[in-house]
Amino acid sequence: MSAQVLLAAEGGGFTPPGPSDFQLPALFLGVTKPMILLVLAAALVAVFFVASSRRAAVVPGKMQYAGEMAYGFVRNSIARDVIGSHDFLKFVPYLVALFFFILVNNVFGLVPFIQFPTFSHVGFVYPLAILTWLVYNGVGIARKGFVGYLNHQTVPAGIKGPMLLLLIPLEFASNILVRPVTLALRLFANMFAGHMVIVLFALGGEYLLLHTDQILYKPVGIIAWVLMIVLSFLELLVQVLQAYIFTLLTANYISGALAEDH
Repeated sequence: MSAQVLLAAEGGGFTPPGPSDFQLPALFLGVTKPMILLVLAAALVAVFFVASSRRAAVVPGKMQYAGEMAYGFVRNSIARDVIGSHDFLKFVPYLVALFFFILVNNVFGLVPFIQFPTFSHVGFVYPLAILTWLVYNGVGIARKGFVGYLNHQTVPAGIKGPMLLLLIPLEFASNILVRPVTLALRLFANMFAGHMVIVLFALGGEYLLLHTDQILYKPVGIIAWVLMIVLSFLELLVQVLQAYIFTLLTANYISGALAEDH
């Protein structure tokens, strides 16, 4: 039973969940539940791909087939289609790991007894965005040199004269400074808002069903729980989409850094 519902049962009225409910206390030695989930997600992804590739055969078994499908989805649909057939292969390991690491952490929000999407805590999203920022800027600098890459990212093709005084700072801010922030906030906001809505319907339904004396509130509580189930399926779709979007944008930034034209 949640703290909000306990408070309601003691006569304090229903207190809706808020951002403070996402600040989980340490379980031991300063280690919190989201930290453990990050390690667990990395372990699950690693075990899955090692297990699916350990006994590779010409005629794949179920595990190998699942691994090849998962790997092939990111390799072909994201890396090759966005970055291009010339350069994509070296970035496939990073993009595959990124996609499935985010996906598993997102789906944790709907797994019974876990029920916490790790990236609903913004502090865990920024390191991923910074890592992507380092990758695409790093490969751009390696390909074009520091000055050449800076010129590539900040000077639009075909633009000359005084307009550059306005456009260069805007392009620098957009392509160099803002991207990791927007990349992180998009994933964080979707995971935070989706989980908050589900928790609200779950606790609200529990309060109306179990902790009010008004008989007319009981059907409303049942409706709240039905909506919670429906929203959970919608949230699963959002969790998959957000993992896809984060990985797709990463591939797009890498492609832009390697492109010949701005």
